[in-house]
Amino acid sequence: MTINDLSVQNRFFLMAGPCVVESESMVMNIAESIKRTTEKLGIPFIFKASYRKANRSRIDSFTGIGDRKALEILKKAGAEFGVPVVTDIHEPHEAALAAEYVDVLQIPAFLCRQTDLLIAAAKTGKIVNIKKGQFLSPAAMKFAAQKVVDSGNRQVILTERGTSFGYTDLVVDFRGIPEMQSFGFPVVMDVTHSLQQPNQTSGVSGGLPRLIETIAKAAVAVGVDGLFMETHPEPQKALSDGANMLALNLLEPLLVKLVNLREAL
Repeated sequence: MTINDLSVQNRFFLMAGPCVVESESMVMNIAESIKRTTEKLGIPFIFKASYRKANRSRIDSFTGIGDRKALEILKKAGAEFGVPVVTDIHEPHEAALAAEYVDVLQIPAFLCRQTDLLIAAAKTGKIVNIKKGQFLSPAAMKFAAQKVVDSGNRQVILTERGTSFGYTDLVVDFRGIPEMQSFGFPVVMDVTHSLQQPNQTSGVSGGLPRLIETIAKAAVAVGVDGLFMETHPEPQKALSDGANMLALNLLEPLLVKLVNLREAL
């Protein structure tokens, strides 16, 4: 798979799925549902799920069902539905392991300046999706991408996911999308994480899912190349990031609106 495979006229591509692998049945059900919708609408689709969540607020938060077990499930979903798969990595030694199972390696926002991690991801030859740190300007992401390029891999995607605003909120500056596109890489809008409300006193992140459609429409209007959304059949029961997820049954009607908006532009 290459970045060119994601380019379809008048269409954005979609990275979507649950925050983390909770079970095989959950992964397969969500992947099947999104595949059916994106195929109907002609949207290139990359299935997303973390095989392990390393960045959690509390030590008792759910992190995963086991690395190999979760990666095997992701590989099975990709093969069964004929879609590429993206997952997060957190340390350099994870890059080669995850690359055995998935097509795109994702660098979490908090880790986008970790040189050794970026180099390890680049050397797998996989597409590397780098999320913009909540603490970085869009202009600074040029240097994160350049680390991957200088390591021999031009298959880079940059993802906007909001900027820290005080201690417990994020804002999206949509000027960052064309600015990062000017570096020559596709740019994705992480719709659901940009609506996260981190660092709550409960130790569990909050969110504003009622604004998912607003952020997604604005990103499409600006001309974003792809959208990233976490979705779950029952967000209130999700084991990670449920507060800012999109309910799975709402995904298709939203995508219909977004496709119509892109075509109108």
